[in-house]
Amino acid sequence: MATPVNRVPQPTRAQAAAWELGAFLRHVDYLLLLATGGLVAYGLWLLDAVTRNDVPGDPDYYVVRQLTYVAVGGLLLALASAVDLDVYRRVRVPLYGLALALLISVFVFAEEVRGSKRWIELGFFNFQPSELGKIVLVVVLAGFVADRRQRLGEWRTTLGVVGIAIPLMVLVFKEPDFGTTLIYGAIVVGALFFGGAPWRHLAVLAVVAGLTATALLWFLPSAGLEVLEPYQRERLIGFVDPDIDPSGSTYNVNQSITAVGSGGLDGRGVANATQTKFNYLPEHSTDFIFSSLSEQRGFLGASILLLLYAVIVWRGIKIVAVARDLYSAIVAGTVVFALLVQLFINVGMTIGIAPVTGIPLPLVSYGGSSLLTTLILIGLLEAIHVRGRLAGAR
Repeated sequence: MATPVNRVPQPTRAQAAAWELGAFLRHVDYLLLLATGGLVAYGLWLLDAVTRNDVPGDPDYYVVRQLTYVAVGGLLLALASAVDLDVYRRVRVPLYGLALALLISVFVFAEEVRGSKRWIELGFFNFQPSELGKIVLVVVLAGFVADRRQRLGEWRTTLGVVGIAIPLMVLVFKEPDFGTTLIYGAIVVGALFFGGAPWRHLAVLAVVAGLTATALLWFLPSAGLEVLEPYQRERLIGFVDPDIDPSGSTYNVNQSITAVGSGGLDGRGVANATQTKFNYLPEHSTDFIFSSLSEQRGFLGASILLLLYAVIVWRGIKIVAVARDLYSAIVAGTVVFALLVQLFINVGMTIGIAPVTGIPLPLVSYGGSSLLTTLILIGLLEAIHVRGRLAGAR
């Protein structure tokens, strides 16, 4: 009589799915999520304070719309966390083509707003393709660099990265959107740096960027060729000489500096924040929302905000260290670097140490495209963290 074989029962699909979900949830970076949620909540609280007088009869107009973006962005963050980064790596060429097509479509379908064509109106939502382009450029350049890990010391690899980015950067620059163009440049630098490109390559690129800026500001205009829009030149000249036109090109930054300085240690409160309340400070819900925060809540309120950003940067750097492969590490590092540059430019322009570029404060400024893009980028960081930890546990 044959001895019966003891078979190990196989888990059902439901049990396997539950185990995978449990493993996923155990390896989520909850500190990163808490810091992100804290920033979003802080931004909503601030937005409520600075916009309550902006729409007569509807003090919650901006907050309600931003809450809708937050809900959608939270869902997109969760979806981005659940998708393996290898999916983006495999489809990066179609993604690049899509981003290119959308940026070209701006010049066809977008309406001009204050001299710029940046947004395509989709009913309730004004879609800004240049924000989506940030995500695409990160995954595309990371894939290009990771595929050439053995040739990172060659100039053709570095020039290939620059060549991929230039068409997108030129289209964004021509919208015109100088601030987002700078973020695209930061993505290029981040992909090369975290990919391991030689320092001499980065130094040469920095020199070329400096010479290009000099040509745009002085050499080409002297030759009768104006590349920058008049208001862009005025902003850059105003950055060098803030007193050149106090009631014109430097009005915004002067009012911003006044708002930041008047906040003192703990702020003037909502009722006494005259720069924001009486609309002396333009764009106080978007570009200059940090100035409004500093006026209303002072140094302490601004410090809390910057501390939350510091936590996100810290966790992002930790995620670079646990990434399972070079591609994931480049994506994580580039995302963190781009967010840090955007934060520096926005805060810097409000206190006069960076030129005014119209760039939003990540996760805080009012606006759907920027908020959704940043939450998706946080989702990419979570995806890298979870899979890096799972790979390390095996």
